Amino acid sequence: MDVMVVDDSAFLRKVISDLLVKMPEVNVSLQARNGKQALELLTNQSVDLILLDVEMPILNGIETLKQIKAKYDIPVVMLSALSNKEVTIDALELGADDFVEKPTNIMVIGQEWARDFYEKLVTIYSQHRPKKRRNSFSTDNQTSIQKATPEILKKEIKIGNKNLPSKVQALVIGASTGGPKALIKVITSLPPHMRMPVFIVQHMPKGFTTSFAKRLNDEAKVPVVEAQQGMRISNQVYLCPGDFHMTIENNRINLNQDPKLHGTRPAVDYLFESAAKVYKNELVGVLLTGMGRDGGKGMQQIANAGGYNIAQNKETCVVYGMPKYAVDLGVVHEVLDIDSIAQKVKQIVG
Repeated sequence: MDVMVVDDSAFLRKVISDLLVKMPEVNVSLQARNGKQALELLTNQSVDLILLDVEMPILNGIETLKQIKAKYDIPVVMLSALSNKEVTIDALELGADDFVEKPTNIMVIGQEWARDFYEKLVTIYSQHRPKKRRNSFSTDNQTSIQKATPEILKKEIKIGNKNLPSKVQALVIGASTGGPKALIKVITSLPPHMRMPVFIVQHMPKGFTTSFAKRLNDEAKVPVVEAQQGMRISNQVYLCPGDFHMTIENNRINLNQDPKLHGTRPAVDYLFESAAKVYKNELVGVLLTGMGRDGGKGMQQIANAGGYNIAQNKETCVVYGMPKYAVDLGVVHEVLDIDSIAQKVKQIVG
């Protein structure tokens, strides 16, 4: 995997590059001090993945990202500091595949940060390679796919005979890599008056969830809040704060800092499992794009309680990890593309 590192700090470029070259099958083939230089280098040499700083002189990360996405089919992961959290959300909405929060102490990078960093890059890269192969399909293959009838497609995405519950009291959503862009599409589709609460766990660090909740609230027709301990539940959207797990108890939000699950806090499974106990067969679970296995066991609990599960399809996921695991467990009732999920959720809560 050939990586380009773009950051205006020569020291940070060196630290990140030195870390990358120690990782299996990773090569730092290009380095750039700003977006303008990065774009110039890309005209002569291709890379497999770009690490892009958010704030840079001459041409900042957002403008650079726009030009990269317009010209190249290369995954981009943003390098972000907590002070850049609002701009980072902009980048995710504009097509960045994910972001990594810069280490608080660049002189001492912990093993956990390095492991998560490597796993994220490798997963995004490996998911991107099949997309390149799909783009190289022959015209005949593309035509045959386009000719697939809606009936055939429906049979492929409907699993089993279970239908939506006649009465739904709550909807829960889990997401990770690629989730912010998908969630913006889903939440902005919701009607102004909902008949139930919607709970979301998006893998995201502390502080970034505050900005993301504000972004969702600004763009949606319904109130979106970052959940707080003891908050009474009403018919609005609740986003779990970073570094906390979220559960539902006695019609209130409960936040805790129990150990990480699947290497993350917040974890989708905590929310799904607690919601299944509360809402039983009147619950709908939705699992969006993300790497790893978080959410699968929670969906198993939802299915066992008589609820209904929807997963995002491979073709529209940035990373088809979490939804795939749930599908492989046999606990998903419907697999849909992200646009169809947005419409389905709108119908359920409206």
